[in-house]
Amino acid sequence: MKLALIQCSAIDDRSANVTQGLKSLEEAVRAGADLVVYPELAFTPFYPQHRKQCYAECEGNDLPPLSLAEEIPGPTTELFCEAAKRLGVVVVLNLYARKGDAAFDASPVIDADGTLLGVTKMMHITQYEGFHEQDYYTTAGTQAPVYDTAAGRIGVAICYDRHYSEYLRALALQKADLVVVPQAGVLNEWPEGLFEAELRVGAFQNGYYMALANRTGDEDVLTFGGGSFIVDPEGTVVARAPESEPFILYADLDLQCCTESHARKLFLRDRRPEVYSGGAVRI
Repeated sequence: MKLALIQCSAIDDRSANVTQGLKSLEEAVRAGADLVVYPELAFTPFYPQHRKQCYAECEGNDLPPLSLAEEIPGPTTELFCEAAKRLGVVVVLNLYARKGDAAFDASPVIDADGTLLGVTKMMHITQYEGFHEQDYYTTAGTQAPVYDTAAGRIGVAICYDRHYSEYLRALALQKADLVVVPQAGVLNEWPEGLFEAELRVGAFQNGYYMALANRTGDEDVLTFGGGSFIVDPEGTVVARAPESEPFILYADLDLQCCTESHARKLFLRDRRPEVYSGGAVRI
């Protein structure tokens, strides 16, 4: 299976961003991609870099700025569902989405026949300078699904969710072949090498590929770092994009490696969940 990560920036013009995203999809398919993944909030500015009060006047109430969010299904997913069907490619997006009075950081997963298989919503919502995500997102109805697609069994860990080993393990227990991470990571956000180390360990411990698709570009508060990368089930980085520039990163993945991984053969087999769920762990 050939994977493509679209490392991109976004301007204030959502329509122009979506148009560019569709062009990148076409380019990736011409290069042989079976699965195309976009970074976090790929077609809009990264809204949570500002407190919600910045949008209070246009919103006129104390809710999150819902006027900035879109429905799923909606115009963006309709365009990408049509393109996925026409091109025969699986697509994972990430959008600022709404349902009623709730808003989410959400990744629609579209199969190669154009079917919207479902939507993964960010489960763990943070709040700190430049990432005021609790001002924008709720946790209502969040789950950790794995999708059967034409490109394999795919899970999604949206940005902050990658920090939670429980979340990554939940995807492993559903036999995910690949976990994709739509990301909005900035330059020098964490100590050098930590992004990479975290996913290398996650992939090794859980027996699947992990692929982080980061955004790039200078925005009002944040400078996004790029540097997207892909890790195999043994924890080896198999492909890496440059920092700070738009790029499409490709890698050929042998999903049989998941079946042969240490995690599938040993770690998952030898788990003791009856001990973990009982409170204090006795040794």
